Amino acid sequence: MFIVIINSKKCKGCGLCIQACPKQCISYSKQFNKIGYHWAVMIKKDACTGCSFCYMVCPDICIKIYEKAN
Repeated sequence: MFIVIINSKKCKGCGLCIQACPKQCISYSKQFNKIGYHWAVMIKKDACTGCSFCYMVCPDICIKIYEKAN
């Protein structure tokens, strides 16, 4: 299992991570952050395979991925 942390304060809602996720684990938040964007949020935490595609395409380095210890 993987833990994906998205920095809601830095995310500009570009959607690249949403498009890159093969399991469609990421979507837009319904709320706005302080800079006026719908940031990306994990919606299917258990489906994440840890592929890191979201991390690799994020232009603002807003995403961190950790493997959860058993």
